[in-house]
Amino acid sequence: MNTNVIGNGQVQTTDVYKEKKVSGASLGKTIGDAKLSEKAQKYYQQLKQKFSNMEFILVSPDKKNEAEANAAKYASANKTVVLIDTEKIEKMAEDESYRKKYEGIISSAGNQIAQMQASISQTNANVKSYGIKINDGGTASFFAVIDKSLEAQRERIEKKAEEKREQRKADAREAEEKRAEKRKEAKAAGKESGDSSVTITASSLEELISRINDYVMLEKSDGTETEAEKRLGKNIDFSI
Repeated sequence: MNTNVIGNGQVQTTDVYKEKKVSGASLGKTIGDAKLSEKAQKYYQQLKQKFSNMEFILVSPDKKNEAEANAAKYASANKTVVLIDTEKIEKMAEDESYRKKYEGIISSAGNQIAQMQASISQTNANVKSYGIKINDGGTASFFAVIDKSLEAQRERIEKKAEEKREQRKADAREAEEKRAEKRKEAKAAGKESGDSSVTITASSLEELISRINDYVMLEKSDGTETEAEKRLGKNIDFSI
């Protein structure tokens, strides 16, 4: 079990996913007390076989929001992660039109992520995993888990030390204020975790690419921070 500090200082308890078996059949990785009817179990196995290039994680209804907020825990280096709740699986098992609609959403989202990976690789972001969260109302949101390597941190420290030695220009204060505002916007799209990773979330792939680019640029900037800015976002839940 893991805990995260949220905006008002309260502690949020999160269940790390686990392998679960029901009636002898494995549901695979689950979050919360995920349960399926016998018919839904059978369909869920078929769904995972159909999209065998993806890593499905079954989410109980009460954990839907937490699942995306803690997406770094479910990162898979070789497969796109799909977070889907039990209510949708139950309805997909019963309703053919609903099933086709949501299978189409999964297929389309997976194809889009595969196509965008080349673009992301050009940003030099060290992406550990990509993921999809299947939402209510026939939509999907996207996330990327970025590894904050020690080597990258060393390079930033060295660059900052060098740039601090340079004479500040007259407009330094205005430029820093703009960077601070941009930093807040970027951190509003992501959540840092305790394992040297940050999760960037977005409602579309275009937005995800933009937010990853923003994050990478901020990490490369001189980013001289006040003590207040250093604390900003370190222990606050900024997930959308």
